[in-house]
Amino acid sequence: QVQLVESGGGLAQAGGSLRLSCAASGSIVSINAMGWYRQAPGKQRELVALITSGGRTNYADSVKGRFTISRDNAKNTVYLQMNSLKPEDTAVYYCNVDRVLLAPMTPVFDSWGQGIQVTVSS
Repeated sequence: QVQLVESGGGLAQAGGSLRLSCAASGSIVSINAMGWYRQAPGKQRELVALITSGGRTNYADSVKGRFTISRDNAKNTVYLQMNSLKPEDTAVYYCNVDRVLLAPMTPVFDSWGQGIQVTVSS
């Protein structure tokens, strides 16, 4: 199976920055999509940003121009650089990886991290 470990969350002031990291481990051969989702209290989980193995990215409209997703394929790690944070960015952020190929040839779909709290104060 795939294990995901998230780090980098915490408390920031409005206008500040945080960087989230998510490291995937296991007998990983390749990972197709890596992404970040978030869930605020009383709201549904939503996509924040996604990056494919080819480097194509997709962002929620609410974070475009403020957040940047990147990945290090050698480390099986995805990052989310969050700048110009707003109180409405407060949520639990979840790492997601999809279509992971485990050695020797086992595909694993849709794995989630445990979530990490991001709180932005006004």
